[in-house]
Amino acid sequence: MKRGTVYLEPHQAEWERAAEETIQTLKRILGSVAVDIQHIGSTSIRTISAKPIIDIAVAVNDYELILSKCDELEKADIVFRFDERPEQLLFIMGDFEKDTRSHHIHVVIYGSDEWNNYINFRDYLNSHIAAAKDYEQVKLRLAEQYPDDRIAYTDGKQEVIDKLLAEARVWKNKQSSK
Repeated sequence: MKRGTVYLEPHQAEWERAAEETIQTLKRILGSVAVDIQHIGSTSIRTISAKPIIDIAVAVNDYELILSKCDELEKADIVFRFDERPEQLLFIMGDFEKDTRSHHIHVVIYGSDEWNNYINFRDYLNSHIAAAKDYEQVKLRLAEQYPDDRIAYTDGKQEVIDKLLAEARVWKNKQSSK
């Protein structure tokens, strides 16, 4: 997907295969540096349309250890993009000559709010189809409204994401207490 643009596609099984291939590559390179690696984001939600960019969350205990792997990651076409510590590090994959992105790899601290939010959001929407479809409707409207403004699209989703994250936390807490 060209950087800065927004379009959505119906869920594709290929996204799951691409995510699994990337996860295996990350596991091979990162080894024990990665506590856990998960496919997240809209491409991991089977019932909704998504931007065709695979999101992966990598949980670590120490950012410095993953930064020491940058050369190895780059040899696998996984490029360090920016550092938002304490929230996350971002790595990307894509065709940089064509300014396209295929993967966003979010490195976060294991057990942090960011990690829990990524996992809970995905699991909640995969378990609650109506909530997922509500989220999809917001995404479709915003994609139509802002096809060339990824920032406005992302900002426009924040209210519904916050609402769904709150619902996901309640749901997860109920699941954990069973």
